[in-house]
Amino acid sequence: MASNIHEPQAFTAYGWLACVWVLIVSFQYGFHISSLNQIQAVLTCRAFDETSPGTHLGMPTCIPMTDATFSVVTSVYTVGGLLGSLGANLVMDRWGRRGAVRASALTTGLGAALMGVSAGLAPLIIGRTLTGVGAGVGLCVAPIYLSELAPPKRRGAVGVLTQFAIVIGIMITQIMGLQFATPTRWRTVLFFSAALAAVQFVLSSGMVESPTWLDRSGLLVEKDKVMQRIWRSGQILRSPDVSNSDSQGPLLSADIEAIDDSGTPVPVVDIPERNDQEEAITVPELLATPGLRRPLTIVCFSMLVQQLSGVNAVLYYSNDILSKALPDWGPWISVGITVVNFLMTFAPIVLIDRVGRKQLLSVSATGAILSLLGVGFGLNSSLVALASVTIISFVASFAVGIGPVPFVMIPEVSPHHAVSALSSVGLSLNWIANFLVGLVFLPLRNALSQGEEDKEGRVFYVFAGLLSFCTLVLFRVYRG
Repeated sequence: MASNIHEPQAFTAYGWLACVWVLIVSFQYGFHISSLNQIQAVLTCRAFDETSPGTHLGMPTCIPMTDATFSVVTSVYTVGGLLGSLGANLVMDRWGRRGAVRASALTTGLGAALMGVSAGLAPLIIGRTLTGVGAGVGLCVAPIYLSELAPPKRRGAVGVLTQFAIVIGIMITQIMGLQFATPTRWRTVLFFSAALAAVQFVLSSGMVESPTWLDRSGLLVEKDKVMQRIWRSGQILRSPDVSNSDSQGPLLSADIEAIDDSGTPVPVVDIPERNDQEEAITVPELLATPGLRRPLTIVCFSMLVQQLSGVNAVLYYSNDILSKALPDWGPWISVGITVVNFLMTFAPIVLIDRVGRKQLLSVSATGAILSLLGVGFGLNSSLVALASVTIISFVASFAVGIGPVPFVMIPEVSPHHAVSALSSVGLSLNWIANFLVGLVFLPLRNALSQGEEDKEGRVFYVFAGLLSFCTLVLFRVYRG
């Protein structure tokens, strides 16, 4: 059993700088979720009665396309995200966490720049796909990198910053869209993302690698230097006679319960010590290993809870959902929902290490389920005030737990030799569910309502049922 001395309590200023640098990839993911929403009309030549594009600085002021074509442009982001997530574990294990962040920044920057200079549909689609690939890699590596950088007692709060950066990205792009949704300025939104990615890539040379990855790679001197640089209380010293009796398999049930009930994360040195000598596994090896089925199930169902709640359907189609109540306020409704999402994400930063992961998830899921039922009943009963309030309460409930906690859980329930593969599988499932929810929401709503406005709320009952089922399964597996 290893002994721990001088357990770190806080980040140094440089440690916080490293966190902010990593979080740019999460910000970019959120930014590109909504980057085309507010500029759709000008981008597709439908604003200001444009019948054909003009030119500005040698580039067309818009790119003519139908709604179906625009849907393709929007949805290829999730296709790219899936591709990025599937390959993320290979990038993380070969080039390290810092290398994966650099790859994400490079791909996102190239994609955003290509979209910004697009004069036709093909480069726009290619650029959008590349931003998705960058987001797919980034969303896999960011929670792991943050967990491995964070002091043990702050790991939960630091992990929540992934979701915090995502909602800031969504909010910023919505606000920028209000200002730059003109034929001559819409490209600024995309160039902003490209410039931010370039800054992140340039700064990467001054950033540190994850101590855990250095440890697994046998770079112990470098690891000690990194820990002294990022943690205020100095390095963790470990005894050389580490027992191998506990070095196999994923986190034990007791470890997971400690996270759940006390809210105290597993000390950062415990997990790598139990797996230091094991090589990182691939996704096929992960799926074929019986001992990893429990953490795999926990990670997968936590992602399903997040996406099958229907939150992205609300973010994508809030204007359409509430069009009967507030027909002239579509853009402002979207901004309002993202602001609520942003504000409520502060709560788990404070609460996650105090009340625990399971408690936060339970409260969040309960609030989200009740809110979904309220939205459905409000729409079916023409109670537009109830529908409006409950759609806001749904977003707030999501932001408190369902949104951030799954990203925190990935590195905490995963043994270090499997964390990259588990992250890749979990985030790939996240992208697939995201794509399917966005694809089927409106057709499902129309099929269930059969064209009657007072039945459009039925689709929310479906999502309430899906969320209830996935939450129950997750908690059952969590308890073991």
